[in-house]
Amino acid sequence: MHMNFFSAMLADAVPAAATTAVTTAPAAGSAAPPPPPPNFAMQMAPMVLIFVVFYFLLIRPQQKRAKQQQKLLAGLKAGDKVVTGSGIIGVVTSVREKSVSLRSADAKFEVTKASVTEILEAGTATES
Repeated sequence: MHMNFFSAMLADAVPAAATTAVTTAPAAGSAAPPPPPPNFAMQMAPMVLIFVVFYFLLIRPQQKRAKQQQKLLAGLKAGDKVVTGSGIIGVVTSVREKSVSLRSADAKFEVTKASVTEILEAGTATES
């Protein structure tokens, strides 16, 4: 009921000239037809392009670094001079499954294998 009331008021408020101007179509040759909607492939192309860029700029280099770190940790042995993530430089005295014992100056301590970031010198096992 309310809908009919408002549509009737709207019809009374709009002048007849305005309704004829809106409803009459322009001449056949004067306006171009509306452009066709873009197809699905063209809409998805930017998303695919963004994913490819993210893969080559973020994901692939991170995977390469992870493989390089695993290779470094697999080759870790006693006598190697290493640097940890916190900047400690020491010589490996023993290697366990998840940890490494280091000797640095007069201190001896144990760190996780994952904290070793670089092998400075590969050495042989020399116990003191």
